[in-house]
Amino acid sequence: MNTSEAIRAVVPCRACLSGEDLDWLGGRSVSLALDLTTAVETTSAGTAPAPAPAAPAAGAGGGGGGGWSGQVWEFLRGRIAGLGPEPPAVAVHSEAPAASGLSSSTALIVGLFRAYTAYAAHTGQSTARPPGIPLATLAQWAYEFEFAHFNGGGMDHLAVIEGGALLLSGRSTGLPDILERRTFPEEWAVLVVDSATRKDTSDHIRVVRTQLADRDPALALYLKEADRASDEAWAAIGARDLDGLTAAMDRAHTTMRDQQGMSTPVLEELRAAALRAAGLRLKLSGAGGGGALVGVCRQEDLPDRTAVLRRALAEVRPAARVIPTRAAAGPI
Repeated sequence: MNTSEAIRAVVPCRACLSGEDLDWLGGRSVSLALDLTTAVETTSAGTAPAPAPAAPAAGAGGGGGGGWSGQVWEFLRGRIAGLGPEPPAVAVHSEAPAASGLSSSTALIVGLFRAYTAYAAHTGQSTARPPGIPLATLAQWAYEFEFAHFNGGGMDHLAVIEGGALLLSGRSTGLPDILERRTFPEEWAVLVVDSATRKDTSDHIRVVRTQLADRDPALALYLKEADRASDEAWAAIGARDLDGLTAAMDRAHTTMRDQQGMSTPVLEELRAAALRAAGLRLKLSGAGGGGALVGVCRQEDLPDRTAVLRRALAEVRPAARVIPTRAAAGPI
């Protein structure tokens, strides 16, 4: 049996255009897969030990999936008969900034699931299932794995697996329902501004779950306003109305900041500089008090907008990065 052939899984990241937390609070959210990918590839270095740090890490060589590599393999051993005690060694490369609200952790986890299940089928280790795991099963397993660690929602898993733009309806546990799918207009580009400040959602999710249990009026207002912004964003994508989309994203950011305190002074400084210098409205993607902002512009304007933004942000936040990208089609 040939086990030297590399198995490679490539997974996009995602931006949340509206509706952070609504994938598990209830209500609608809009996700967009981005062509900033995480690649997980099995190597010929044999098997690797499975350390378990508290956070995911992207690297290369044996154990390149960080602490998640061993944990994902153990998860799969409980569901696929015939897997050996140790995972194959993997190399990981990610184009998405880490801890930025762009679901780089989920992309890594989904990539590990994808690579490991393909490896098991290729090497004949899986005796209980035919080669290939359905994407719906892959999404469910990845969600269950990550929910056990973070107690969050399932937007990210569906977004990176399905690709394109999704309108989701959230639920308290389990994957959200996909209400509609759309191809993002090819004449639009996406600009990601990495603030170089890390986000951390673990405490955020705990606080919001407490708000939910206490029926906090601020949370209720956020749910109402974010749901409305999602409706407007989805309608604008369908109508190819760029001004309508950017206005909806601005509304989504405003309610995130004002009702739930998800933004920070650094992020607001970057937003103000982008609007002033390039006329570009940026929205925070993901909760957790840091991370990346995203904006949408016409493809033909992308080179100039990128250059102007880089010059402007270098003056106020030299560590920030401007990353031009585009929507990623799917499914993976």
